[in-house]
Amino acid sequence: MRDLAVSQGDTAPSLFDDIFKPTENSLSHILVINSSVSGQLSVSRALVGDTVQRLIDADPGGSLMYRDLDEHPIPHLASTTVAGVRAVAATDAELATRALSDTLIAELRAADIVVIGAPMYNFSIPSTLRAWFDHVLRPRVTFAYSDAGPQGLLTGKRAIVIESRGGLYSEGPAKANDFQEPYLKQLLGFIGITDVTFIHAERIGFGPEAREQALASARVQIAQAVARLVDNLILE
Repeated sequence: MRDLAVSQGDTAPSLFDDIFKPTENSLSHILVINSSVSGQLSVSRALVGDTVQRLIDADPGGSLMYRDLDEHPIPHLASTTVAGVRAVAATDAELATRALSDTLIAELRAADIVVIGAPMYNFSIPSTLRAWFDHVLRPRVTFAYSDAGPQGLLTGKRAIVIESRGGLYSEGPAKANDFQEPYLKQLLGFIGITDVTFIHAERIGFGPEAREQALASARVQIAQAVARLVDNLILE
């Protein structure tokens, strides 16, 4: 990784005047977002790492930006801060929220590829990841309304989303309880990120053997997804 420019996310906007430092002939600038609270035991974190390593191998001149939502949680919006995202910021708390939102959006805008680790919690996504989305979905900045309806403003990006799940939700009777993938697809698409590949690691709660099978299956999906993505970037 020493050939890469790597930054770690923080909440101070002054740290992000130059978020990415790409090297010459780089194909990609990658934003990596982890949201699992399981630390080293996390399946999604392990698979995010595998995804990033494959992207690095394919493009050693690329640049990385890490945003760890467990280590550096994004505050949930409240009545004292919401105007920083939804209206005109005036108070110190609202201005701080606006500054954080600006930072997160700048990270996202600078990326060609977004890799998101999104474990399923209570049939949906971690609340920290929801808080991140609450700060990056901003009217007239990442989306706008027109006569034709809402329009995403962060187009031309690709996303790989790692979804770890204790059960089987991609098919069968439990599929109706999957509020994770449709929600993520809607949130990303709303801001213009429609080229999204979802990687499934399922049934990890069914014992060690099932967990290893889930990891192996997900790693095959990742290899295929990265190969397609890199081929498309080269062709462009």
